[in-house]
Amino acid sequence: MPIPELSDRERRVLEAVIRTYVQTAEPAGSRTLSRRFGLGVSPATIRNTMSDLEEKGFLFHPHTSAGRVPTDMAYRVYVDSLMRLPTPPVDEGERVRLHEQIKSGGSAIEAIIARAAQSLGVLTQELGVALGPRLDQAVLERIELIRLSAERILMVLTLKAGVVRTVFVEVPGEIADQALAHVALVLNERLGGLSLQEIRSSLGSRLRDAGSESGSRELLNIFVQEGEQLFDTPAPAREHSVVLGQASVLAEQPEFAHAPQMRRLIELTETPERLAEVLRRRHGTQGISVTIGNEHADPRLERFTVVTAEYRAGSLAGVIGVIGPTRMPYEKVVSLVRHTSQLLTDLLD
Repeated sequence: MPIPELSDRERRVLEAVIRTYVQTAEPAGSRTLSRRFGLGVSPATIRNTMSDLEEKGFLFHPHTSAGRVPTDMAYRVYVDSLMRLPTPPVDEGERVRLHEQIKSGGSAIEAIIARAAQSLGVLTQELGVALGPRLDQAVLERIELIRLSAERILMVLTLKAGVVRTVFVEVPGEIADQALAHVALVLNERLGGLSLQEIRSSLGSRLRDAGSESGSRELLNIFVQEGEQLFDTPAPAREHSVVLGQASVLAEQPEFAHAPQMRRLIELTETPERLAEVLRRRHGTQGISVTIGNEHADPRLERFTVVTAEYRAGSLAGVIGVIGPTRMPYEKVVSLVRHTSQLLTDLLD
């Protein structure tokens, strides 16, 4: 549905309503807006403008005697054209704190990502969320083939960004050392520099006519026949499960003072695979991604906003961001999510 056009006055009043509601969690009335923002018109004019905005679908009455509350469409207009990001986007204290908290502790990718989600959630007072890098786009650097027994070989895949995967390869009988070395050489020459996804889709054509000796040809045929499994990216937890920050930070917000909304929050945190699916759909999105309320395909997220950005780990990419109620300080959240994604990229690169 197209968003109705707004006059300059309507835009100013809408921005004032949103800013007031975000700060107070209370419906905004015309006298409050007149006092707080000095809009240059009387409370009666502000009240009429708010009525017009309500008719257009930007505001609603939570009950008969209340002021107005922004709708999802109002927040969308605010994010797209009204909000003004602070300069600098992140103040020095938050910048230092975020950097120190993410760097402190273990250097494993999983640990760094978990600390980033935790720290981002605390700073924004929302629920920090993250997904680890997708190995499907990981670029192969080197393959080693190590004999474990007469019928089993260990394939060690070294991927760019410092990731190592090991896969067992079953063979019908003992492969000569010379054939094993030759096959390793062929695999490195023909597959090095390709992503795992590219390898799976083109393995047969790349290894065609690569083996002349019977031992080499037999082993290469195994790689061709089982390549879909051998070069698959079976999910370690950090790829397919979402990393969550502290839900207790979000639970302190006024929206969760009532049982139904609290139940929604608990359902979200208890079904992380659904959150992981939401975040996976954001892979490949450039810049900041903001999805508000009923824009989500999942009805369980219709009262929430999800703000994310992609980060890089060498040739790989993951997602970092926050989930919170639609009433959130969008300027601060967007700035911190963008800064955290860049910080993660710098630390993991």
